Amino acid sequence: MLQNQILKMVEGRLRRLRLPVALELWNGQALRFADYPTVTLKVNKPQALLNFAKPSLGKLARSYVERGFDFKGPTRDIINLGEHLCENEVLVDKKASRALSWWKHSKPADRKNISHHYDVSNDFYALWLDQRRAYSCAYFKQADDTLEHAQEQKLEHICRKLDLKPGERLLDIGCGWGGLVLWAAEHHGVHATGITLSQNQHDYVQTQIQARGLQDRIAVHLMDYRDVPEDVPYDKIASVGMFEHVGRHNLAKYFAKIYRLLKPGGLVMNHGITSSGLDTQGLGSGISDFIDEYVFPGGELVHVSHVIESLSAHGLECWDVECLRPHYARTLWHWVDRLEAHETQAKEIVGEEKYRIWQIYMAGSAHAFERGWMSIFQILGGKPLANGTMPYPLTREHVYQA
Repeated sequence: MLQNQILKMVEGRLRRLRLPVALELWNGQALRFADYPTVTLKVNKPQALLNFAKPSLGKLARSYVERGFDFKGPTRDIINLGEHLCENEVLVDKKASRALSWWKHSKPADRKNISHHYDVSNDFYALWLDQRRAYSCAYFKQADDTLEHAQEQKLEHICRKLDLKPGERLLDIGCGWGGLVLWAAEHHGVHATGITLSQNQHDYVQTQIQARGLQDRIAVHLMDYRDVPEDVPYDKIASVGMFEHVGRHNLAKYFAKIYRLLKPGGLVMNHGITSSGLDTQGLGSGISDFIDEYVFPGGELVHVSHVIESLSAHGLECWDVECLRPHYARTLWHWVDRLEAHETQAKEIVGEEKYRIWQIYMAGSAHAFERGWMSIFQILGGKPLANGTMPYPLTREHVYQA
């Protein structure tokens, strides 16, 4: 009886919204809500129906991961369907305006959270990342740029903004699989140090350093940013795709640490995802809860204005801000397409559940960037000399020259 009532609620919602979808139920019953449905939802168990009767994007994502339903059709279409099914309720989560507890970003908690996300499997990430394994927003100069080319353009874009010069000391906070430190050492002649909390990433970068004979130019350490020694300051610092793990509560410590690590006249590039809302940490409709549970435990987003405010409050001067929101949407769709193209191999490496988590998480994130629910910024900051000046070019020609 209750099951029939829930089914009627689902039917009523789908007919009212006129969505191009067909339903296949666990008992073989089939329902069509459009002449030419672009997506077919195969509901595998009765409990999953309730998520369609009273949907949120977080509930739908969780139900998909737990195999409550499958879908046939383009992933882009299922994400669009999900938004319309929830009646476009997703903007920002107004309830998440207070910082998470400090202990969620203690050193042990951060190490555990990083390991949860990045120590899945190097082979798994290699299936869908570019050859340099850059796990951050690429930089597309042309719409048809390949992912490999766009990621190399991103690395060069950062190096030029930092105005890297041969012999300078570069610190990469959250170095990932080493794309930036390797590029900066090989193409700009710097001495680079990378730090990460991921054992898998650390071990991979070590092998790359050895294979390329760069032991005298690059060092990588399994280390928390709060523990980086301050005895010998750096000329330049980069933080690419790591900022989301810092936490609102630790912004002051983060930028104060960077200030102490920089030489006077030095530059820092902070490349990180931000919230679209001024007083929120993430997305509504249950998305933030899903991401915290399945993908990025402890991750927090802040508005770009709060990033600049905190950076400035700790002695760093903001020199340049660039929004890369459309670039990250494009990057994520590349990752989704490549992951789906290697579905069989991916499931052999990480299993069905983790495959579904990354598929739906990255597709949903691509959609969120397209819709402006969150954004991403490169913020260039400097530590002025004692007389207040900054040794930086007067224009941005050095960034964009051929």
